Amino acid sequence: MVKEVIKTDEAPAPIGPYSQAIKAGKTLYVSGQIALDAASGELINANITEETHQVMKNLESILRASGTNFSQVVKCSIFVKNMDDFATVNEAYGQYFKQQPPARETVEVSRLPKNVHVEISCIAVLE
Repeated sequence: MVKEVIKTDEAPAPIGPYSQAIKAGKTLYVSGQIALDAASGELINANITEETHQVMKNLESILRASGTNFSQVVKCSIFVKNMDDFATVNEAYGQYFKQQPPARETVEVSRLPKNVHVEISCIAVLE
């Protein structure tokens, strides 16, 4: 099996020693994304809804760079700073998975990179 690094300028550059995504066989592992705007490098976090949409846009850019989209996502992991934001995050996240949503978990954590409120990673199958 060949391991391939997936990189796109349409999503934020990694802020540590990791890749945006790794393609291994017919599986894509997308690293956790936060609400950084790729063009400006600024956090998009005026509210949790806006923050979640930016995270999903970053995931979408990485999926697209690998030749796939949200319909091929089989698993997501959501990390939130405050579980009280669960319903709001869920509402925004759900707009990207209209049919056959992936498996997932949502976990409250004490802190996230750059003190954001939400981080999401995913795994997708490639055709």
